Amino acid sequence: MYVSKNPFTSIVNETYPYLSAEQLNQRLTESWEAFIYWKTTSFGARAKLMNRVADLLDERKEFYGSLIAQEMGKPIMQSEAEVQKCATVCRYYADNALDFLKSRRLDSSAKMSQVIYQPLGPVFAVMPWNFPFWQVFRFLAPSIMAGNVGLLKHASNVPKCALAIEEVFNDAHAPNGLFNNLFINHEQVEQVIASNHVKAVTFTGSNQAGNIVASLAGKYTKKTVMELGGSDPFIVFDDADLNDALHNALMSRFLNAGQSCIAAKRFIVHEDIADEFLHNFQSLVENLNLGNPLDDETFMGPMVNQEALQEIDRQVQKSIEMGANCVTGGDINMHMSSVYNPTILCNVPLNSPAWTEEVFGPVAVIRRFETDDEAIELANDTRFGLGASIWTSDMDRAAYVSKLIQAGTVVINGMVKSEPGLPFGGIKESGFGRELSDYGIYEFMNIKTINYF
Repeated sequence: MYVSKNPFTSIVNETYPYLSAEQLNQRLTESWEAFIYWKTTSFGARAKLMNRVADLLDERKEFYGSLIAQEMGKPIMQSEAEVQKCATVCRYYADNALDFLKSRRLDSSAKMSQVIYQPLGPVFAVMPWNFPFWQVFRFLAPSIMAGNVGLLKHASNVPKCALAIEEVFNDAHAPNGLFNNLFINHEQVEQVIASNHVKAVTFTGSNQAGNIVASLAGKYTKKTVMELGGSDPFIVFDDADLNDALHNALMSRFLNAGQSCIAAKRFIVHEDIADEFLHNFQSLVENLNLGNPLDDETFMGPMVNQEALQEIDRQVQKSIEMGANCVTGGDINMHMSSVYNPTILCNVPLNSPAWTEEVFGPVAVIRRFETDDEAIELANDTRFGLGASIWTSDMDRAAYVSKLIQAGTVVINGMVKSEPGLPFGGIKESGFGRELSDYGIYEFMNIKTINYF
């Protein structure tokens, strides 16, 4: 059952049953029939639809932002910004898909060799709750502009967000079946992946669930993109603009209560500035506005649910037991039982949960370094490889270090974030494949070679 529950108040707003086997088969058939039609439409027709969708998202950003805040606890200002970002990615692909997918000629032994791009079919997405609109549109906008269609199994705690996305496409007069929301259980996921109507799978979420989905996709030979966990390093050298680094450290770690795969999680700070960094960072963290996500003044709201809250506390308490120093926070808020107090841990042992696991909540982990090579070693001391940020005024050093960091994205003097025009994804246990930019649209295309002799 899908349950819409306000994580701040614990009030259940509504519940939704799973689709029956008959209903699911009907949705899969509708999706395939929609693809047969949609793949023949022009880029102009596809762009017209995506621009209508973008307009509706902009018009309804307050309503949909409130929906996000009430279902998963993201503060309203951050939620509205998420909706606007979805409109941006729709317009980006509406404007650029035609150029991305133009046929190309390549030199070969033939008289002429041509590469063309053709859509694969329905793309099945298994998506998480932490960015309930953006994660969906990140795969949907390029897929639809490419001539594919979308099927969504959203996280079971954000059903109203899933229905709202379906509503946007219906109100934009999308063809029936172009986007189908599926309220299904874990067992039904295999039925969808196994279906002959489904041609590709994309997943964003935890490594545990991702491994299951990737295994099923492999079992049924379906093209797959995986965006999994992260434990991003935030490296601050002694010549960094400290004020800028501190502001971005606060945003990078505590936006969305730290519930983000690309949040900065491990702060690696040069010994010469570590005391000053920690003193100022602690002051900023202790003055964050905590509270109801529907309040415009709230910077950090609740954890998504009690399970997440208890998991964060487990990681923190175990790390403290192993020798970490808790500078601030480290416990559940006394007045708001769904909020975990923003936490800073120092001198964290390299074998503790706070360092080795993905800490999906408002906990900043700080370690010191002396040499550039030590900073690089600490940054790469993780099974993840999603993003990283480097803070220094020496661009030669930045170039050297960035090439040695094991991650899909490295940002110099800025915050790691995804944007439509840049490829996004990870390496190691952070997944494989890329989303966004031209690389993202190619993931679910048949890149077909045609030779003329």
